[in-house]
Parts: sequence; C-alpha cells; structure tokens
Amino acid sequence: MIDPVIEQLAGEYAGKLKCYKLNTDDSPAITTEFGIQSIPTVMIFKDGEKKDAITGPVPKSTLISRIEKFL
Repeated sequence: MIDPVIEQLAGEYAGKLKCYKLNTDDSPAITTEFGIQSIPTVMIFKDGEKKDAITGPVPKSTLISRIEKFL
C-alpha cells in the first residue's frame, strides 16, 4: 500500500536520500534490533543513526514533512 508512495519519494528526492525496502520475514534480527512491530514501518536515518519512525499507512504529505526535518 505504501510502496508506490515510497517509490515516488525516492524519485523526487533522488540525490538527497536513499530508500530501501526490507522484508521482515527474511531479516528477523533487524526487525528485533529496531523494534519493528507493525507493517508498514518507515524509518528515517541520518548519518547511520535512526532519527524517526512512522508506523502504518500514512499520506504522502506526512512522509514528506517528516523527511524534510532531516534534510
């Protein structure tokens, strides 16, 4: 559900951020490390440090406002 929005944002912010998709079933250690309990969960990292997490399907405008805080 949120995948098309993430793809759009990856294109719009090309050169400013990178987007990665993780299958939590294939990566249970990462799921545990970051406390992912709901899908979808979008995490924002800056300089390798987790800065924010958005859980659940949210509008594109919400993702943009959260991303903009860290650019």
